[in-house]
Amino acid sequence: MISMPPSERDLHAYVDHQLSNADRRLVETFLATNADICAQVRAWQQDAQQLRAALGGALQQPANPELDPALIRQRLKRQSRRHLASAAVLLIAVSAGGISGWQAREMTLLSTQAPMADAMQAYRLFAQQGMLPADYKVSDDGDIQGWLDRYFTQAHRLPDLAGAGFKPVSGRLLSTEQGPAAMVVYEDQGGHKISFYVRPPGPKNYLLPRGSRSDGELQAEYWSGAGYNYAMVSPSDTAAARMLKQTAQF
Repeated sequence: MISMPPSERDLHAYVDHQLSNADRRLVETFLATNADICAQVRAWQQDAQQLRAALGGALQQPANPELDPALIRQRLKRQSRRHLASAAVLLIAVSAGGISGWQAREMTLLSTQAPMADAMQAYRLFAQQGMLPADYKVSDDGDIQGWLDRYFTQAHRLPDLAGAGFKPVSGRLLSTEQGPAAMVVYEDQGGHKISFYVRPPGPKNYLLPRGSRSDGELQAEYWSGAGYNYAMVSPSDTAAARMLKQTAQF
């Protein structure tokens, strides 16, 4: 039997219908007298409903422990509810993907609210969380530009950040409704990471003016050129973020 007050793990289990009837009644009694926590739990429940509606048949895919809703929430508990929902959609899309064994078919779902939201979410999941192995590692043959050129023959060259101590270490191929997208992760000797993200323009061939924005703990510098949209993403308020912001163009 769970203890009172219930832990965050207990509340996640309640949302995911993983408690016994007795424990569920205990949690419901507690929520009835704790309005703030009750509101948070209801928000989690709404997220779950939105995910079921958005994913439809994807939920019929074979079970994957990486897609457990409670695990996703635990990994992203410091992020906003919007990040939680979009991350879960991306994870299930990746599980059902095809390019190099892993592909996100609905990355455009993540870019409807703000410029290059999908680039920032990809950074969270793959650079910060490290949830899935890379499609390409520099140690494989050392030619990450050649790997990228297979899918983006006209795109800008990878930025050279060696002067700031960052070198490309891995790449991940994703997809959008408009075509392939990719993220290349740079890392310095201290383990700090920056990502370069390239994707086709969104619906109606929408290209981006050069800009910058912050989202939670991340900062993105974005621009367009040669028919693609680009973003460089890093944690905010770091030397890497300041370096990217001061760079006129890549």
